[in-house]
Parts: sequence; structure tokens; C-alpha cells
Amino acid sequence: MKTDIAIIGGGPAGLAAAAAAHDAGVKDILIIERDNELGGILNQCVHNGFGLHTFKEELTGPEYAGRYVDMVKERNIPYVLKTMAMDISSDRVITLMSREKGIYTVEAGAIVLAMGCRERSRGALNIPGYRPAGIYSAGTAQRYVNMEGRMPGKEVVILGSGDIGLIMARRMTLEGAHVQVVAELMPFSGGLKRNIVQCLDDFGIPLKLSHTVVDIQGKDRVEGVTIAQVDEKMKPIPGTEEHYDCDTLLLSCGLIPENELSKSAGIKLDPVTKGPVVDESLETQVEGIFACGNVLHVHDLVDFVSQEASVAGEKAAEFVQGRLGTPVKEVGISCKGGVRYTVPASIDLGRMADKQVVRFRVGQVFKNARIVTYADGEQLSSVKKRIMAPGEMEQVILKKDVLQQHGDLQNITVAIETE
Repeated sequence: MKTDIAIIGGGPAGLAAAAAAHDAGVKDILIIERDNELGGILNQCVHNGFGLHTFKEELTGPEYAGRYVDMVKERNIPYVLKTMAMDISSDRVITLMSREKGIYTVEAGAIVLAMGCRERSRGALNIPGYRPAGIYSAGTAQRYVNMEGRMPGKEVVILGSGDIGLIMARRMTLEGAHVQVVAELMPFSGGLKRNIVQCLDDFGIPLKLSHTVVDIQGKDRVEGVTIAQVDEKMKPIPGTEEHYDCDTLLLSCGLIPENELSKSAGIKLDPVTKGPVVDESLETQVEGIFACGNVLHVHDLVDFVSQEASVAGEKAAEFVQGRLGTPVKEVGISCKGGVRYTVPASIDLGRMADKQVVRFRVGQVFKNARIVTYADGEQLSSVKKRIMAPGEMEQVILKKDVLQQHGDLQNITVAIETE
């Protein structure tokens, strides 16, 4: 079986990439989704707050996903469900498995990786104690409550202040549970400020920064947890322990891009994002394979996922059509002063658009600082920000005509500078 563009993942990234590729002139597209339906993780995100940038209105997760599902169906883009991508070769051959067809392969002219991300498990957190019932990742609890109509428990402690954990603190409260505390290892929250306000502050749920779980009580079922304050080296401080009687512990301790397939294709991964290293076209270092959405780097807003995926779909179409252009010179983008990474990691002036969005996250909270960009040491722009936090993505916009004025450009730097 052959297809011009294969898109792995039928969530918001995959759907947006498919629609964009179709609109760019490629009609032979295949979306590969392992779940029972299109829409991805948004199907279980029944809260609102989606779509403000994309559709200029506030939607729930299923409503937002539904609009992109409709776009795909209106364009008659083929898709397969309950189908797992098992392997990708460097020459763009995908090995698939499904109950109906067994194991088979698809040869693709281009591939768009849109597999999303997964939650960090308890095993990666080294929490002492037994393994009783009542310990869930926040996303699993979200699926139980919102899609299966099941309550994980009544007395709840949450470890980690990522957005899913914050949203589940509110959701569990609305369903009648008592959320006693949200403990966060870092000295800052990993979630959006609006979620801290709307999900914790509005419900009187305390957030304890620089705290972690040091013990879990109970053998058959969670009976309680002990949290303690941590020092600058993230080690628990003796004497700061607090005990909470509870029957449920939710873990919201970070998301990891799903890149096992990327590794099998020989794609270089960024050690910070755990996602592929991409250029201005969102093309990985394996020719013809593009990446977008949370498999590339974990986003804070799904609107940005869709924007990014649309670029990936359009560039994949250009690649198949032979219009992407020949690389002229790769210019790396460096990080400085608290910028953890950039997407893209490099640009080619010959292939970049007139304006190039570069997204990044900071490694700590900054107040009254500036985002400064440089081209070979010469300042291009400086934007003052009242506050920046790791939980919210930032961005700069590079202009092609400005960069071209620098002749033999060697390096671009994105830096945070404090006053």
C-alpha cells in the first residue's frame, strides 16, 4: 500500500496537518489512529477554554476536536482507526497492525508525526511505599470521570501542578470529592496561571510549592500520604512532614512526547524536549519526515498545536510536490539566559517563510525581563515581559528580510535578559 502523505495520530495535530496538506493540493493522505475514534486526548477534556485563538470562541475539548474531524470528513480524507503504527523506517515505510488487517506496511511519500505525549508514571518518580489501589495519573482519572462515569475516590491528594492536575482538582471537586492539597516539587507551578486561579484559588484548594510526597500508607487501598517540603536540591527537609488521610493520589508530574517511533526511524531527539529536532519547515533530520504538536514539544494551548500542525501538513505537501526547495544553509538557533530550547532548532533562509515563529519555554520564573534575539551578536529585537513562567510558552518572530541583511549569517540567539 502506498500513500503520498501518512499522518500518524488522529488527534488535534494530525487532523490539522491533514486538512492543511489537503488544502495545499495533496489528496492522497492517510491518517493512522490507534484509538476507536478521531480526536485524541481532547475527547476526554470536557472543560472549556479551547479555541480562543483558532476560532475566536470558547469551546470544550470535544467541540474543538469535532471541528477538525468535520474538516477531515468534508475533505474526504481517508483514515484508519484501531490501527497501531509499530515501526517507521528511514525510507518512510510504516509497519501497521490492526485486528482486521493484521500486520501490513504503508509506503509514504512523506510522514507527519503527530503521536502526542504520555504522562510520566509513578515508576519514574521514585515515591516510596507499597503499590495500593487508588494511585492514578491525572489523565487516567480524567478519562474515568469524563468518559466512563467512574469516580477514582472521595478524599484526594494531587502531586504535581501540571495543567491536567489543576483541571482534575476542579473536576473532582465538582463531582463531590474533597481535594485536600496540591503538592508541587518545584518552587513554581507547571500549569497556566489561569488554571491555578480557576481550578485551585476559586475552590479554596491549597497549592504547596517545593513539596513532594515522601510516603504512601496503605497496602490494599491508599489510606493516606505524607508530604514534605524540599530544599534547593529537591531533597525532603526532615521535620516538615505533613500527613493527609486520603483514599486517592493523583499524579500530574509532567508529559513526555511519544517518540518510540521517531527513534526507530533514526530521528535525532532534543534532550530537553524529548521530541525531534526540526528545522523551519518542521522537518526532522530524516528527509521527508515532519513532526508537530505534543510529540515535538509539549504545548500549553491546543490552538498552538493546530497552528504548528498546519505548517507541518503544508510543508509535507510541498515536499511531496517537489516545492519545498533545496536547503541552502542551515543556521542554528542558540538558547541563552534561561531559554530551555527553541522550536525550530534551526532555520534555512532559502526555505523559511517571510515570518518565522520560534516557540520556547523558560527554565524558571522571570519578572520584568526581556526576550532578546540576536543575529551573529547584533540585536534584532527586544520585548519586555512582566512575567514569564515555565508553564507558559513564549515566542519570538523572525523576519526573513531582516535576517537576509546579515549576509553570511552564522547563528541566531534567543535570550532572556533581566534588568
